[in-house]
Amino acid sequence: MEGSQQKVEANFLLLGAESVGKSALTVRFLTRRFIGEYGDIESIYSHTDIIDGREICFNIWDSLCPQNDEGAGHISDRQLQWADGFILVYSICDRASFNVVRQQVKRIRQAKSKFPGAPPIVIVGNKRDLQHRRTVSSEEGRLLTLSTNCGFFEISAAETYHGVQLVFHELLDLIREARALKKGAAGIKGIVRSMSAVFGRKRAE
Repeated sequence: MEGSQQKVEANFLLLGAESVGKSALTVRFLTRRFIGEYGDIESIYSHTDIIDGREICFNIWDSLCPQNDEGAGHISDRQLQWADGFILVYSICDRASFNVVRQQVKRIRQAKSKFPGAPPIVIVGNKRDLQHRRTVSSEEGRLLTLSTNCGFFEISAAETYHGVQLVFHELLDLIREARALKKGAAGIKGIVRSMSAVFGRKRAE
């Protein structure tokens, strides 16, 4: 029983426009290696790690972005239901990709408004190594995350593994916090229901 309690499984959905580095980010996290070129492949990876003495299973869905502009911010219902948390990636050199992330945050928040608790989202500005080509400032990234209650990182998947690792570990922490809150809320509801049943029965007697 103790072993099953130690294992934590979490589903991470990576979203963003084409060529922002979603696959590079994923593979850097999984293998510590940087690979610059990828074909149009959508994949779900599983990766197990030990963090603070706990076995953590990361399920990572590296999604493809629709090619047409109208579909750029689209996220399917299946993806929304599957994900425990979201990593939205844009390139600091591509303003259009930043706008796609803005649309996707809105879409996630609207779709999840039916459920208790906003799902954890981390926004990532990638390609920090290409400062000379920057078109999205760090301040704009921070403002977007502050206004939408998301985490924020600016990193270079090409340069360092550590920054990429921080992104995934931060989202894992946020997912675990969200689960604890949900569990607490469910527990309180259960207590209220039990008390209502007890008092209802007393009145009936």
